[in-house]
Amino acid sequence: MSNTPNLITQPMIDLYDRFTHIGGTRRELLAGLARLTGGMAAASALLPLLEARAEAAPLSAPDDPRLVTKTVHWDGAGDHKMAGYMTYPTGNTGDLPRAIVIHENRGLNEHTRDVARRLALAGFVVLAPDFLAPVGGTPSVGDGATPAEDVARTMIGKLDRVATVADGVATLRWLAGQPQGRGAAGAVGFCWGGGMVNALAVAAGADLKAGVAYYGQAADANDAGKVQSKIMLHYAGLDERINAMGPAWQAALKAAGKTYEAHMYEGVNHAFNNDTSEARYNKAAADLAWGRTLAWLR
Repeated sequence: MSNTPNLITQPMIDLYDRFTHIGGTRRELLAGLARLTGGMAAASALLPLLEARAEAAPLSAPDDPRLVTKTVHWDGAGDHKMAGYMTYPTGNTGDLPRAIVIHENRGLNEHTRDVARRLALAGFVVLAPDFLAPVGGTPSVGDGATPAEDVARTMIGKLDRVATVADGVATLRWLAGQPQGRGAAGAVGFCWGGGMVNALAVAAGADLKAGVAYYGQAADANDAGKVQSKIMLHYAGLDERINAMGPAWQAALKAAGKTYEAHMYEGVNHAFNNDTSEARYNKAAADLAWGRTLAWLR
C-alpha cells in the first residue's frame, strides 16, 4: 500500500517523525540520516523526500473561479486576535455545512490552504485558522539558520494549550455567526491539528458538530463524557506513537456512549494524507480517508 520511494527506509521515516514531533536540532537529524544512509551527502539528498515541501504544487488552484477565498480576522479567547483563510463556493451558500481545517505543527501554510479549498470544492464553507496568530502568525520565511517550518514548530511547542483550545472554541462560535453556511461547524485536523480536534470535542460542547482527527494526539480518556459531537479517528498503521494513545480514548468514548468511528490504514505512515511529503504520502489511504471525512462532516 505504500508508495514510499525505494531509497527511503522505515528507520529514516521514524527518525524524521521523532525530529518533528519530539524534538531535536536539524543538525542532529542530518547526522542521524547520515548514519542510516552512509554519508552526509546522501542524507542531504534524501531529506527533501521526507519533508513537506513548501513549493509542492497544490491539488486545488488558489484562484479557482468556483471559490471565494479571503483572509479574515476575529476575536479569540481572552485578548487573543485570530486570523485565518476562509473559502467557500461562489453563489448561494446558505445551506452549506461549515467546517474548520486545523493545520499541522507547521502552522497555516499553503498545504493547509489547499486542503481548505478542496473541502470548499466539496461543498463546504471552510475556515482554516492560524493558531499562531496570537504570537505573530505562521512564519513564511526562516530566521537565516532555521527553516520557516522549524520556526513554526518551535512556536507551536510554546503555545499555552488551554488558551489555544479556547481560541478554537471561539473560532467555531465566530464561524457559526457568519452569513455563509448553516449550523454548528465540524472540524478536521491533521497531526497537531488532529490532537486539537480531539481537544475541541471535549471543550466545545454543542459548538462542534463533528470532528475528524487524522493521526492526532488523544484527549484525556477521563473527559470522554464531555464530548457532544461525533468523532472520526484516522490512524496510520506504522505510527506507533499516536496509535498507542488510541485504544484508551476509543474505549472511553464507547463507554460514554459517544458516536465515533476509528479507521486504521495499514502499512502507511504518520502524515499519509500530506501530498507535499513524497516519502510519507499514500494516495490510496488518503483518498479513502478523505471520502470518509466528507461524509462524516456533512
